[in-house]
Amino acid sequence: MKKFASLLLVSILGGVISIGAYKFFSESPEKVEQASVLQQPTYVPTNFVNSPTSNAANAGVDFTYAAEKTVHAVVHVKNKITTVAPRSIWDLYNGTRRPQTQIGTGSGVIITPDGYIVTNNHVIKGSNEIQVTLNNNKNYTAQIIGTDPSMDIALLKIEADEELPYISFGDSDNAKIGEWVLAVGNPFNLTSTVTAGIISAKGRDLNEGDRLSQSFIQTDAAVNPGNSGGALVNTQGELIGINTAITSQTGSYIGYSFAVPSNIAQKIVNDLLEFGNVQKGLLGVSGGSLNAVAAEKLNIDETEGFYVSKVFDNSGAFDAGIESGDIIKKLDGVKISSFSDLSGYLNSKRPGDVVNVTVLRDGDYETLPVTLKKEEIASSVRLMNMQLENLNKEETDKFDITYGLKVTNNDNKQLYQELGITPGYILVEVNGKKVKSAQELKNFINTYGEDQIRVLGFLNPKGQYERFIFR
Repeated sequence: MKKFASLLLVSILGGVISIGAYKFFSESPEKVEQASVLQQPTYVPTNFVNSPTSNAANAGVDFTYAAEKTVHAVVHVKNKITTVAPRSIWDLYNGTRRPQTQIGTGSGVIITPDGYIVTNNHVIKGSNEIQVTLNNNKNYTAQIIGTDPSMDIALLKIEADEELPYISFGDSDNAKIGEWVLAVGNPFNLTSTVTAGIISAKGRDLNEGDRLSQSFIQTDAAVNPGNSGGALVNTQGELIGINTAITSQTGSYIGYSFAVPSNIAQKIVNDLLEFGNVQKGLLGVSGGSLNAVAAEKLNIDETEGFYVSKVFDNSGAFDAGIESGDIIKKLDGVKISSFSDLSGYLNSKRPGDVVNVTVLRDGDYETLPVTLKKEEIASSVRLMNMQLENLNKEETDKFDITYGLKVTNNDNKQLYQELGITPGYILVEVNGKKVKSAQELKNFINTYGEDQIRVLGFLNPKGQYERFIFR
């Protein structure tokens, strides 16, 4: 009886296992297949739509020609800065100063076969030695030919035994929003790297309200630390910009980068080679960009253009008949929507050049030929009844600064008696921006007036920073 019960139990158990195995192998494939089918409609279309490679291919864009044409003409720039200063608290206590070397890196663009290289001024600023490495790993020592700090452009020269690959300048005025471009440089100390994007905007001003504002080409081509001074090229391999800046909260690329237009860079290079300095043509007007707020204050309908609030005597604009209240709409047929458009175009011109200025006056358009005049560089300026002058080398060394203006006379009783600003103080900031020269401060005053000054920053004769707020 026990033997029969055991056989019965084994039979029942075997039947359960057989049925379970049949259910598993016959039904599981159907469930897996259904799961995969349900996932496909959400995965495939998203991957297809967001693929930049697919979009570029569909548009018939080939980046290989531009990359091959330019990658060997972009170089790695290494900047060695040696300073002598205390390196510890004991050095500071004992008055000991020791040499310390810092290394900065960036990129540069060869523009001639005999070794002239364009880069950013901030890449080589303060350097004691500049090393240039080509894409074939050959190293050269570079010489600084000249710089334009206001436009952040520098010109270098290396001596090579052979003709070098180079990139020709293109016309940045002809570049169009939406056009494909390549950024070529050396990010994060990597060798020449190529990234692609489109032109997102032109005439972009990153320092709104600054008299020396830039007029950048904005792109979404990835640019990271180390790309500064590298090339922005079109699909024909022509140089249309020098990559200069990014906008980021992290210090790395998050979506937009900015380049100095090639027409401005080329003009600076030509000036440095021909004159040894940058020749700036002066139109001779001051004013501001129009927008809805400005239009309402001025009681006009125009929201685009440059509003002329003042015309300077004996300037090109004065001689041509431009008047206060005119709205500049075009320069040589190029549309002017803002101050950065105006300054960007004029930065590509020299004294003596004739610019056809189209103005809107009393509802009518009029085009006036203006001969640009040479900008007179001021070495001193008056501000709030104070006389200020550019610093000499002894003063910059004493305060360990490369900018600022020295107060040589103060007729402002409030500043002198109540605030203690005496001759010997160094003005270093106005409204939070560094004061680089008397001419720059003079331009600011001529454009905006002293009533727009809210904050002044000084170094006192002991080198201590003092900040004064005016309401």
